[in-house]
Amino acid sequence: MRSFGALLAKDLLEIVRTWRIWVVPGILLFSAVSGPPTAAYTAELLASLGGDVFAGMLPDPTWVDSYAQWTKNLSQLVVFALIIALGGAISGEKRVGTSIMVLTKPVSRAGFVLAKFVSTAILLVAATALTMLITWGLTLIWFPDAPFGPLVAATAAWLLFALLLVAVVLLGSAAVDSGAGAAGIGLGFFFLLMLSGIWGPMMRWTPAGMASAPAALGADLEVEVLWPAVTTAILTAVLVWAAVKVFERREL
Repeated sequence: MRSFGALLAKDLLEIVRTWRIWVVPGILLFSAVSGPPTAAYTAELLASLGGDVFAGMLPDPTWVDSYAQWTKNLSQLVVFALIIALGGAISGEKRVGTSIMVLTKPVSRAGFVLAKFVSTAILLVAATALTMLITWGLTLIWFPDAPFGPLVAATAAWLLFALLLVAVVLLGSAAVDSGAGAAGIGLGFFFLLMLSGIWGPMMRWTPAGMASAPAALGADLEVEVLWPAVTTAILTAVLVWAAVKVFERREL
């Protein structure tokens, strides 16, 4: 446990001292700050640009539009940034020799991989929770009746899905020597899930259902997420275990 704690502290310190502390949190902050005003003024802007074309056709914006902006940014901008930033988490250290230096000490390869996952999860959950609160606060400025519950549910669903992507990219980073290759594996998995969601059973029973759940939950719609959430959590654990096993068998 002490060795894992040391590895986790090392990874957290690296996050704070390098560019990684700015990438995903920075995009999350941009999404939080830009979403509510975009929702509030898009209809008005289109009406002013289109003149009579859009007059009377666009509904008045509500808090649902603000939350929709948030979930859209999470599912697009933040997902891509997360996958790309994490591609070299293991392969990058292997390439520059840092992993060899670390693993010559009495620490395990399993702890090395788990520390990567936990440190990324800490950064992701903390940054997402903070920017979610900013989103809610700004939404209240334009839409004072905005409820908090749908925003929390949508954000929690996305976080569970995002942690699955973290596990996929870590597995790719443990398996290949290229950060771009690991990121490509993560993006391929993401697009595969999005496409498989076209089939109803995949939406109801697999992680594919978690890809679209944030948007529905943010709109306070009825959506079944129990089995998608369960299978997402199980698959995340399996992929982290697989990343450990793959890394244990690789030469440094």
